[in-house]
Amino acid sequence: MFESRNIRLFYLKIYRKTKDFLLSAKSREFFVFLFFFVIAAGFWLLQTLNNDYETEFSIPVKLRNVPDDVVLISEPAPEVRVRVKDKGTVLLNYMLGKSFYPLTLDFKEHESDGSNHVRIHSSEYQKKISVQLNASTALLSMKPDTLEYYYSTGASKKVPVALQGRVSAGLQYYLPDTVFTPDSVWVYASSNVLDTITKAYTQPVELENVSDTLWRQVSLSAQRGIKFVPASVNLMLPVDIYTEKTVEVPLLGVNFPADKALRVFPSKIKITFQIGLSQFRQVTSDDFHLYVSYEELMNLGSDKYTVKLKSYPQGVSHVRFNPEQVDFLIEQISDNESY
Repeated sequence: MFESRNIRLFYLKIYRKTKDFLLSAKSREFFVFLFFFVIAAGFWLLQTLNNDYETEFSIPVKLRNVPDDVVLISEPAPEVRVRVKDKGTVLLNYMLGKSFYPLTLDFKEHESDGSNHVRIHSSEYQKKISVQLNASTALLSMKPDTLEYYYSTGASKKVPVALQGRVSAGLQYYLPDTVFTPDSVWVYASSNVLDTITKAYTQPVELENVSDTLWRQVSLSAQRGIKFVPASVNLMLPVDIYTEKTVEVPLLGVNFPADKALRVFPSKIKITFQIGLSQFRQVTSDDFHLYVSYEELMNLGSDKYTVKLKSYPQGVSHVRFNPEQVDFLIEQISDNESY
């Protein structure tokens, strides 16, 4: 409470001092001085901007209509630096308000005569830049003065898309699949390089503790001299939550002689496992197989067998058995019982 009172008194003191100053003769003199200072500064600025100056601007470069089977080995410069001269007011307008359109190069208009090397001199694109400038603006120079690029017409094949990186689900969740749309793309490259490409890998993706289905557009990781069409794909990571389920599965004997039979105690094993909630109903006891061969039992040297799961459905994890060991008996079947 004491601190609040002090703060209130401090603000009242500042308020009174400010009010007294604004109503005093000194404040009127100050504002008159400030008014004439602003007017003088404005006249000085107008006079200064009326002089001629030189400055430099950057105009982006874009190459369009590149055929799918063309691989750019060396791309044109990403921008052209343009040096101009004009009055300060015009140059200020360029800097504050005017945006330049990209310098667009049409691949089909500049195809080479078999050398796969294209050179475009500044005289060919100077007009495209000049039309964006004021009539009073003098175009002094352009750097680079020549735009050039190399390309090759590569062979092609279709390859599957693969994820590059590390993706992990949150606690009690798992990722049952990685879905790409499209799931395969065309790759263009020289014949000797094309033979070494088996998959189109994405740019590295690092995701942790994913707990909800995720959609993302990812670019493919292309190297120099390699081109993927399309260059990016849609990635979907479906997320499912783990649940637990228990089924009973019989332990069966295989490769037994005709006059012998396997007796197991208990005859069925309880298998407890984790499975995604979306697969809970689809996975049944018929999807699990427990069997042991006659030869394996004969070589045990014991009447107890440790249960082993021979096959189980995809998506099942953390499998447990109850019991983990069973008693067994190899029973001789009489001739009457075999018929």
